Amino acid sequence: MIPAPHRTVALSVVKHDYLPLAVAAHPQFELIGVADQAECPPWVHQRNQTFADQLGIPYRKEVTEALRDWNASVAVVSSEAERHCELGRYAAQAGLHVILDKPLSNRLSECDSLVDAVQQSGVRSLVWNRNYLPALLQAKKTIDDLELGRLLAVHCDFFFSKDAGPRKGSRQPGDPPINWLERQREAHADGSDGGVGVEPLGELHIEGLYPLAYLRMLTGARVRQVFAQTAIRFHQANEDNQVEDLASVTLELSNGVKGSVCVGRIGADSHPDIGEIKLHLIGTRGALAVAEARPEISVYYHGQPAGEFKNRRIGNQHDFLLMDEFARAIAEGTPTSLDALEARNIMATVQAALESSRNRQLTKVSNRDL
Repeated sequence: MIPAPHRTVALSVVKHDYLPLAVAAHPQFELIGVADQAECPPWVHQRNQTFADQLGIPYRKEVTEALRDWNASVAVVSSEAERHCELGRYAAQAGLHVILDKPLSNRLSECDSLVDAVQQSGVRSLVWNRNYLPALLQAKKTIDDLELGRLLAVHCDFFFSKDAGPRKGSRQPGDPPINWLERQREAHADGSDGGVGVEPLGELHIEGLYPLAYLRMLTGARVRQVFAQTAIRFHQANEDNQVEDLASVTLELSNGVKGSVCVGRIGADSHPDIGEIKLHLIGTRGALAVAEARPEISVYYHGQPAGEFKNRRIGNQHDFLLMDEFARAIAEGTPTSLDALEARNIMATVQAALESSRNRQLTKVSNRDL
């Protein structure tokens, strides 16, 4: 007998809609409505209503009532970054399993409150990641099969070739500084609004979870301490709000493997594809370079829009596999590839890296256990 799909509610859809759409596309999940806090500003309610209308589902401006009245068992959160943990906490406390967009939060205290709620309620949690991309699965198999011998070091370049508004140095004397939230709202049209919210976020917060989750997946280890350098090289919005658009982090892992990550938003003119995203693995018997986007094809045609990516991934079942994993976690109580606790520890790594870049010192990571 095929079980009934999990009744799922989207708690805010103000960032990219890929996450709730990925949930809705899986046969074991049914998206039944959208809900958000009544006190949200009009632009938030407008985005939520637009998404609900597109899917033909209701929108409620009251989270607690919606979770109760709709008899949901799963919540998917894609709000501004500073509200991820708050909305996720509401869901967990109501007994719902919860899926959250990244970054988990910009405050470690908020991450801790979410982890507490998840653990006390006994629900499953999943923070969206890219660990089920074909190239990552192949890299993990190569490591597990000991084809490289004992793993010694991992490096990840994670450079997005997306713009973040005007280039650094473009502001003229007398021009007001760029407002972070207004810039992110404008960026929604082309999908470059990864840091949407009132509080400015640099690329370590916005994208750092992805490469750090790769290292966690490939090594099975946590980060003990870091040394980092950050810079503002490309975008005026980052300069005006004093948040990095480029970072380099060296990591000491708990199993002795050495790690390093470079993260940046390097501008649309810098790369013909979505960016340079690549892993380098070194073991006692060999080395491996992994292009994260592979396998892919290039598509060219008359009248192609200038901003359209010409390289397209193929053989990619990432979203389906991630949701398959979550359905299995709910049914069997198995762990997910990145739960709230491990995402919290990744945010602790990000916080330590930012502290290290300010103090120019090796900085310990305040990991948390169960």
